[in-house]
Formats: sequence, C-alpha cells, structure tokens
Amino acid sequence: MDKNKRNSFGESTLISLLVTSLKGISQVMLIENAITGFVILLAITISSYSLGIIALASAVLGTVVGKIGGADENTVNQGLMGFNSVLTGMALALFLSGPYMWIVALVGAVVAAVLTASMMHFMGSTGIPVLTFPYIILTWFVLLASYKLEGIRISPTLVPQNLTSWELHTSGKIRLLDVVFNGFGEVFFLTEVIPGILIFIAVFWAGRKLGIYAAIGNAVALLTAFLLGGEHTLIMLGLYGYNAILTILAVSAVFNSEQNRFSPLTGIIAACLTVPVTASVSIWLLPYGLPALTMPFVLCTWLILGARKVLPKL
Repeated sequence: MDKNKRNSFGESTLISLLVTSLKGISQVMLIENAITGFVILLAITISSYSLGIIALASAVLGTVVGKIGGADENTVNQGLMGFNSVLTGMALALFLSGPYMWIVALVGAVVAAVLTASMMHFMGSTGIPVLTFPYIILTWFVLLASYKLEGIRISPTLVPQNLTSWELHTSGKIRLLDVVFNGFGEVFFLTEVIPGILIFIAVFWAGRKLGIYAAIGNAVALLTAFLLGGEHTLIMLGLYGYNAILTILAVSAVFNSEQNRFSPLTGIIAACLTVPVTASVSIWLLPYGLPALTMPFVLCTWLILGARKVLPKL
C-alpha cells in the first residue's frame, strides 16, 4: 500500500471512529445521530471544557473496546458500545476528586463498555435493552470503593446523611426557564440554561416526534413533582425531569415497535411514575451519599417493556 493510500485509509478510519463516538454520545438520549451527538458534546463543552474532553474520550474508548473486542459491527456503528462509557466517565469525573480522578474516570469508561457487552449477552434472550444500567452499577461501585481505597477519593459534595435528621424543604422560587431546560441538561449533569437548550435542539434535530415527546415527558414530570410537593430546588435543577425525558423517549418512541395507539399515554404515565421512583431511590441512597443517576429511568422503562411482553397493547 503506497503512502497516499495509507494516509487516506488512516483518515477514513479516524473519521469513522469520530462519527461512531458521536453516535455513542447521542445514544445517551436513545438516538443514533452523529450531529445530535456533536451538538450535545458542544453543550457539555460550553458548560465545562474538561467535562467535554472526558465525554469525547470516554465515547472513543467505549467504541474502541467494541471494535477491538470484535463486537457486532452494527452494534458498534450505532454507538451502542459508547453511551454507558460516556455517562460513566462523566459521572466519575464529577463525583471523584484527587490526582487519579482522570485515570479512574477513563478506566471506568473502558470497564463500562465491557460490562455493557456482558449485560447485552445475558439480557439478549429477554428482548429487554440494558439501557444505562451498566453505568449506574459501575458508578455506584466505584464511589463506594472510595471509602476503602485511598487512591479513589469521593467528592465532598457527596455526603452520607442520616435519615433520622432528614428534612424536606419545599420553599424557594421556581424560574420557568430553568425548569423547562434543566431537565435536558441534567441527563449530562449540566444545570445551565444554554446547554439545556442545545440538548433540546439536538433531540429535536434527530426527529420532531422525539423532541415533542421529550418536552411532554419533562413537562408532566415537573407538574407531577410540583403537585406531589417535591422540593422546589430539585424541581428547578431538573432532577425530577431528566429521568422522565429518557423514559418517555424509550417507552413511546424508541422501543415501541408495535406502534400501538396507547403508547403515548403509556409513556406519559411512565414519565409521571419516575417522580416518586426518583424520590424513593434518592432516599434509599441517602445513607450512602450516592446519587440516583438514571436508575428511575431504567426501572420505569423496564417495567413497561417487560409488561408489554405479556400485554402487547400497553
């Protein structure tokens, strides 16, 4: 192979890796679209340059693990080996501190891809997607390991709390602009309005129906949280919205192969259900100082997708 052909092959491989990695970022939102992934990456980078680097590096590492490991080509090219790596790398970078934080985050991204592949194998016969469960479990395990391993230092923002002294604070103002877009940003741990708007645009770019579903899921979850007396601070930060957004996308659009007429309603109900599940999971984890992450999304989506195996019209 002459030099020009080698250079051309190398450039083609690099571009392919970048496009697949961007799809890995977009797959966090259950979307296979490189442009959507690029806009999301832009939103992350605007919020934090270091977090943007971690997100892209994690996506690349997850993709490389899939390619080197010999995963199904379609699975890799769709970005399905990258999205758990993206979330794991970002979460560990945010929730850990100390000189080894970057190393632990990137190693975590690699392990997340391996764990994703393992769970794909074990859950393949069920027809239920693994979703973000590998990222959740791995992140919790690493954060808990920090209490026993000096080389892994947990961030001081994650403080275990005693339930006997827990108090619910429902006071505080709710700013509409923050409430509307923070739910989108919180999928990627972002709380600024501009990144939230960009992520919403990224979802809408992938499909108008997806954007509409996401907006509805966010709205009904926030309304549910408000009516149930949720903490205004958490509502405004979008912590009751992001799981609902992912859930309605999964239930009503992405995994709705039958396209039954009840799927929009089922998605709305599932989105509303994420609110009490989020509150419950958060309290359950309070003594350990762990964040709920996307566990409410996983539980509510599995609930509906599992029920559809018996109740196909649901």
